[in-house]
Amino acid sequence: MHYGHALTFGTFLTPSARDPGQVVSLATRAEELGFDLVTIQDHPYQPAHLDAWTLLTWLAGRTRRVTLAPGVLNLPLRAPAVLAGAAASLDRLSGGRLALALGAGAFWKAIGAMGGRTLSPGESVAALSEAIDLIRARWDVTGEGPVRLHGEHYHVDGAARGPAPAHDVPLWLGAAKPRMLRLLGEKADGWVVTHQLLRPGQLAQGNRRIDEAAVAAGRDPREIRRLLNVSGDFLGGPGEKWVEELLPLVVDDGVGTFILMTDDAETLERFAGEVAPALREAVERELPGAFRRPLRRAAVRARRREGIAYDDLPETLADTTIEPGDVGYAEVRSTYLRGGAPGLVLRPGTEEEVAEALAFARAHPHLPLSLRSGGHGISGRSTNDGGIVLDVSRLDSIDVVDPARRRVHIGPGARWMDVAAALAPHGLALTSGDYGGVGVGGLATAGGLGFLARKHGLTIDHLRAVRMVLADGSVVRASDHENPDLFWAVRGAGANFGIVTSFEFEADEVGDVGWAQLVFDASDTAGLLHRWGAAQEAAPRDVTSFLLVSPPRRGRPPMAHLMAMVDTADPETILDRLRPLAEIGPLYDQSVVLTSYASVMANASPDAHDGRGEPVTRSAFAEHITPEFAADAERLIRGGAVYFFQIRSVGGAVADVPPDATAYAHRSANFSVTTFGVDRRRVDAAWDRLAEHVDGLYLSFETDTRPERLADAFPPATLRRLRELKAAYDPDNVFRDNFNITPSTTKEPTHA
Repeated sequence: MHYGHALTFGTFLTPSARDPGQVVSLATRAEELGFDLVTIQDHPYQPAHLDAWTLLTWLAGRTRRVTLAPGVLNLPLRAPAVLAGAAASLDRLSGGRLALALGAGAFWKAIGAMGGRTLSPGESVAALSEAIDLIRARWDVTGEGPVRLHGEHYHVDGAARGPAPAHDVPLWLGAAKPRMLRLLGEKADGWVVTHQLLRPGQLAQGNRRIDEAAVAAGRDPREIRRLLNVSGDFLGGPGEKWVEELLPLVVDDGVGTFILMTDDAETLERFAGEVAPALREAVERELPGAFRRPLRRAAVRARRREGIAYDDLPETLADTTIEPGDVGYAEVRSTYLRGGAPGLVLRPGTEEEVAEALAFARAHPHLPLSLRSGGHGISGRSTNDGGIVLDVSRLDSIDVVDPARRRVHIGPGARWMDVAAALAPHGLALTSGDYGGVGVGGLATAGGLGFLARKHGLTIDHLRAVRMVLADGSVVRASDHENPDLFWAVRGAGANFGIVTSFEFEADEVGDVGWAQLVFDASDTAGLLHRWGAAQEAAPRDVTSFLLVSPPRRGRPPMAHLMAMVDTADPETILDRLRPLAEIGPLYDQSVVLTSYASVMANASPDAHDGRGEPVTRSAFAEHITPEFAADAERLIRGGAVYFFQIRSVGGAVADVPPDATAYAHRSANFSVTTFGVDRRRVDAAWDRLAEHVDGLYLSFETDTRPERLADAFPPATLRRLRELKAAYDPDNVFRDNFNITPSTTKEPTHA
């Protein structure tokens, strides 16, 4: 019987302490020769052996591609809860290249001499079963609460979950006896066995026991890889004879991996050159088309959501797609503020794969489709519950293609802190919000308010062309000369029209800048807001500042945190520009430095987003900070409905662009206002009282889904044109879950 596993080859090396360099050399040579797996013996009680786990860690740093595994790990001398963390750590450090092969124990006298427990055969199998549960529980960071296990052999009461491995680490078992084979079928992912130790027919018999146990446990036997240790001495003879000996083991007994037991470099080279390629060809002739992508474990498949054809996923996307049961799910399910539970996260790595991912999503018109770039998504629209997320974070290239013309190509999955760092050596920068963890794709299709905006304009004002995948899967380029109407729409409403796979920007020449952070007593909140607004409007264009006011807490007055950038490297000019801003209220603290734009943007955490609940935000634009607006803003801040209130200065170069030149039309505003709260009803009620002072909204900061918000986002003429373009480029309203602009057509959208 064949189980559909693609044929792979590995090595089994002795961790000799007498010549550590030899085993390292053999492992790296195996990778060079194309072997898929390197396994290391684990006999901790052997004084002539290096510690297998330490050696595997060393090899992880000396190799780049090959999978690493113990062969097999002596569990009675390894605490499972600790082993889970060590294995996950090594998997993350190696980029997802670990397989964890375990043994129930042997050589009990030696184990006892090392301080390990001496167990009977039945006890050792039961202990291994508990250990598997414990290891998987620690890896399952989506589980509720800490890990607890009160077994006969292991007691864990409140162990923390995590870290999660980089990938779904396969658990293989070294097994020969019936009880171990049954446990393997119930819980493990691979059977490791040595050919020389098997009696005739024992391999087929073992397969049957494993398969029966798997079926009884609700599993598919194809989940379990069969790995066979073979000796060069046993095989002997020419390469053709090796192929003749090994082929039936694949075709008839389902072996998916052969692990060559040798410490001889010449044997490795001969096997890689004469045996492995010939055996692959022979297997393909005998079993044409039999190899399929790996089958996810039953426990993973059990967490699949209704309505998604998981098994129809294109082969090109299978290895990077994440399901709810996968170990990486916790890192991709949520956004910066919003907790999500998508049924599938597609992570294409090329433009072609983006089109394939979109085609798969279109085959599920009844499900939400969320688009995600590489950032944090304050609006929360880049995740969902039970739907599909198309995540382009792997398209994160940053290429300065022409420094003289300041032309830069950037992938949508890049983050702005990385963009700033890449442009800095060329003396270039692009305005890009106030947080380096923001993704390029979302900001560069919505607007782009940043610390350089008043002098250099919005991010979209530096956009010169895009490549994008449209709703029908076609790929187009849009610029002022190619598909100019689409290019107009992308700059301010891009998420409604397609998935941008590459942005072409013209960056600005930006050297060192002045960077100030000032903290004020905001007891006179209205007065401080008004004075800051007047000072900011009067400031030259090279000054852009953002003001964050926090409500009073625990008897302390409101605080205001001002962040300001002055686009000059002259210290006297910086201080002169900042002086009016520093005089708006009583100062608690101040910091002014001369630094690079890249250093200011290097403020993001590398941790995965783990938002909870639903973000509640509101946003708008204001022409001026009038006394009336300031007074109502103070009431909002002190009223208890919001915990975050920020005003960003705009104006300057932003207003130089005609309002109808892009879909972002709010060019005359000098300020962008944003607030956060926890209760939708209270926030909306409080915010709506500011309506007479403000206009419009900024898409990236708005979570109110009431229909009238669309009219706030786009003036009538802009919205009318967007609806017409939507009918042309996305008539079925595929891109509907991100501030949806419905097509201007009487036909009912087929995807509504």
